[in-house]
Amino acid sequence: MSDALSPLRALRFEATIPEELSASLLDWLLLEDSMTKRFEQYCSKVTARIVREGFFESHVVLPEADMLPESSRYWLREVVLCGDEEPWLLGRTVVPESTLEGPELALQQLGTTPLGRYLFNTSSLTRDFIEIGRTAELWGRRSRLRLAGKPLVLTELFLPASPLYGEEK
Repeated sequence: MSDALSPLRALRFEATIPEELSASLLDWLLLEDSMTKRFEQYCSKVTARIVREGFFESHVVLPEADMLPESSRYWLREVVLCGDEEPWLLGRTVVPESTLEGPELALQQLGTTPLGRYLFNTSSLTRDFIEIGRTAELWGRRSRLRLAGKPLVLTELFLPASPLYGEEK
């Protein structure tokens, strides 16, 4: 596993919404719409730097496994989402191979296009839940999304330069 995303893997998810969260932090963390679209309000260009992408076998320990159907292989995409080249978010998407059928095959062809640009341009997207997590002083979230009823899990960690924290200052 890549060291670049170790803070993302260190996220600990809360059973309930932490009381110390301000309204502005909650507004970011519980956002139902595209985080890419939200970030675009704070910069000229949002880009994704790919850290790791490809299939991996199901025998690999997978924190998202209990949220996804069993599969022999999963598509994994780990990125750093940047606003005007400044790292703002670490993202990890895990997709069972069975989700990658029909139009959803496009998930494998995103390249440096942020995931939100693809996901939120489809009418078949739904979200089952959002869990809030934290690691040290950083906040994150995890969601199970469905494209045409087929699941994937997206985990996001907001880095210190993210506008999420700027609104707190």
